[in-house]
Amino acid sequence: MAIREQAFSTIASVFKMHGAEALDTPVFELKETLMGKYGEDSKLIYDLADQGGELCSLRYDLTVPFARHLAMNNLSAMTRYQISKVYRRDNPSKGRYREFYQCDFDIAGQYEPMLADFEVIVVLNQLLDKLDIGTYEIKFNHRKLLDGMLDICGVPAEKFRTVCSSIDKLDKQTFEQVKKELVEEKGLSVETADRIGAIVKKRGSPFEILTELKAEGSKFLENSGSVAALGELDILFQALKEANCLDNLVFDLSLARGLDYYTGVIYEAVFKGTTQVGSIAAGGRYDNLVGMFSGKQVPAVGVSLGIERVFAIKEQQAKDRNQVVRATDTQVLVSILGKDVISASKLVTPLWNANISAKMKVSKRVMDHITFAKQKGIPWMVLVGESELASGVVKLKNIELNEEITVSREDYVEELRKRL
Repeated sequence: MAIREQAFSTIASVFKMHGAEALDTPVFELKETLMGKYGEDSKLIYDLADQGGELCSLRYDLTVPFARHLAMNNLSAMTRYQISKVYRRDNPSKGRYREFYQCDFDIAGQYEPMLADFEVIVVLNQLLDKLDIGTYEIKFNHRKLLDGMLDICGVPAEKFRTVCSSIDKLDKQTFEQVKKELVEEKGLSVETADRIGAIVKKRGSPFEILTELKAEGSKFLENSGSVAALGELDILFQALKEANCLDNLVFDLSLARGLDYYTGVIYEAVFKGTTQVGSIAAGGRYDNLVGMFSGKQVPAVGVSLGIERVFAIKEQQAKDRNQVVRATDTQVLVSILGKDVISASKLVTPLWNANISAKMKVSKRVMDHITFAKQKGIPWMVLVGESELASGVVKLKNIELNEEITVSREDYVEELRKRL
């Protein structure tokens, strides 16, 4: 729980630094609203009926509720963050949960092209750096570039979205598996599927791929949507270069993102260590979503971090380093070798008054205290038995180093403050 609280505090501090205000949208969303945005593939969880008999579902994500909030309150601009639980009907596995926290940051409103997109990506970089998860990459693409690619390859416009849903599986399947689906299930010709395959394999540094796609003779320059996307990405990458946020970015033409509401840049952060948890964050631009609720267009862009997957990474890293994953922030265990509750209270109260997190334990057996401290990951003990009480001293024990020092009752708080 201590790791969780610390992570939430870190995340919220990054969001607030960028001017976001906290927003708590309703827990329940109308089922028909959600299905309209996500489709049958969303596998929504736990249909419920409210007191009026209206069929509802638990919240699938935080983006649609945010869009509804803007629409219902007639808001044309807002920078918000939200840390709340969402639900899936997934089979639980490592990194996949039915109930989990998402941490969202969104900027809605009319701004200069790519200004808000730039800030959201900076926020994502700062989050992953401050959470100290290790090596990661942020895969990048653009929805208009995807549509342009499909047009270039000869895919009918009415099949763009269903083909994108197949391409989105390339992070888990080989292209041959995806190609089989495109041909046998989506009805594309083998030639069209092969043309898609040749393009979606392109990935590399942002400016390297951008230069290739903008080179003379590129088919992407013959598609108006692709030209617009390339221009936006050029601005974005240059801005991110100035912010020193390009090192972890990969321009990946296979990135499709499954949700239909994305209209511009799309991105997905992936952990590059040994712990396999899937994507740890994702997002993009969704300019039409608010308008689907109100008829008033409010451009928006955002990112969502899946904190449970971050915890899975942090826990594995702690195990690899033989570190104890602490359940609490307790820094000191006040250990009375006996059953003297009054002495325990006299020793723990000055620690609390000094804002030192402390816990009391009374037991005649020394090992009971040491075992408890090790299980909870408490780094220091204040050990007091009959002889210490009689002498007016306490023993300070460093659990990790297995070292003890004896100090006077007058000095133990200050001594601990220096050592913690």
